[in-house]
Amino acid sequence: MAPGDEEEHVISVFGSANMDLVAYTPVAPGRGETVTGRSFATVPGGKGANQAIAAAKASGAGAAFIGAVGDDAFGPVLRAALADAGVDVSRLREVPGPTGIAHIVVDDDGGNSIIVIPGANGAVTGPTPQDLAVIARSDALMLQLELPMDAVVAAARAATVPVVLTPAPAAELPPELLAAVDLIVPNEHEAAAVTGHDDPGDALEALLELVPEAVITLGDQGARYGSRTGERLRVPAVPVRAVDTTAAGDAFAGALTVARAEGLPVAEALRFAATAAALSVRRAGAGTSMPARAEIDAALRRTERPHGRPAGRHPGP
Repeated sequence: MAPGDEEEHVISVFGSANMDLVAYTPVAPGRGETVTGRSFATVPGGKGANQAIAAAKASGAGAAFIGAVGDDAFGPVLRAALADAGVDVSRLREVPGPTGIAHIVVDDDGGNSIIVIPGANGAVTGPTPQDLAVIARSDALMLQLELPMDAVVAAARAATVPVVLTPAPAAELPPELLAAVDLIVPNEHEAAAVTGHDDPGDALEALLELVPEAVITLGDQGARYGSRTGERLRVPAVPVRAVDTTAAGDAFAGALTVARAEGLPVAEALRFAATAAALSVRRAGAGTSMPARAEIDAALRRTERPHGRPAGRHPGP
């Protein structure tokens, strides 16, 4: 069964909204170096907004976004981009000052480097009672670390639904935050920063001492999953020619949260998420690269084996 066959689910996201200022260049500059780029674009982004768009499009049922934009020209653009993707923006507030900005350099291999300037995101101090009412009506709450840590902790502790945390940008995670997290989804660098272990297998085991479930995304090496119940799974990446990997992790996390909320077995949910991430890296931009539900389902059908079992599941670490 594909996600969403029986009923619709809505994900709430408490997080950042940024306008991405993206420079595309054959080779990224080193320190003190100037290079000539190919093109420039302004693209809606921010890890929170990206994940909200990813979840809304992967579910086909929308998502709710809780955060802030500034009263500058970028604020209305971000609000419209979220709404156009099926995201409920009724809890997206406007605050005085600039909207959050991300300066991104993307090279011809699809790699990127990013500088984030929080702007309005820094004004979010925690969820309001109205925010918590929206969260309570959803199936899961997604969090990242581009808002002030105290705000993230407050949202996690107040949530009455499962909490999914992407610990990015990497930071020390307070014990009270970890105690409220049900599933953590770092990439390998973030997992190493949280646990102190460079080896993904060791990092996974260390994460499970902190939270009940963990998924470590490994780029073109796929992902590893573990739970405190003893389940260990690996899912390979879907082969694809990457154009821009900026929001691949957000596409994965959004789609995974949707699939888990819809009750899919872990292996199928991971495959669904890996397919969404692969589709996202074929396009430039962050929020604009998130695939629609129909695209993910079609890609999954193309990779199914003759007997209907999705290709590429590899149980075990």
